[in-house]
Amino acid sequence: MNISQAFAIPASGLDAQRERLNIISSNLANVDSTQTPEGGPYRRRDVVFSTSPAEGSFASALAQERNTLKQVKVSQIVYDQRPFKEVFEPSHPDANTEGYVLYPNVNAMEEMVNMISALRSYEANVTMLNSVKSMALKALEIGR
Repeated sequence: MNISQAFAIPASGLDAQRERLNIISSNLANVDSTQTPEGGPYRRRDVVFSTSPAEGSFASALAQERNTLKQVKVSQIVYDQRPFKEVFEPSHPDANTEGYVLYPNVNAMEEMVNMISALRSYEANVTMLNSVKSMALKALEIGR
């Protein structure tokens, strides 16, 4: 692995976690949005991460891992298919004929846990980036 690959791996993790944090913040910002431009309440979104898949036997996968760079990326953003929350509020402007309002399927506590997890992953990638930088500087000092 060369130095540029060593920097590229945590950098891809930082990009992926940044995108995840953006989606989480969007979910939290729309926790009470009963109307969207598409119609209906806001639907919670989540990210799906991926890397390039391994093929063949374990030995060939191990050899391939040594020779290829694995970076994480956001492969898609998916909508949560859980049902919306129905709350009886007959005076709400978005209430249906029975007096129920559909609220987003966003759970603020779940989003906060996801945010903490994303922040910890982001911090781990920063730590790895700093370690690679430190090793590169130490390698340069050897040549003096």
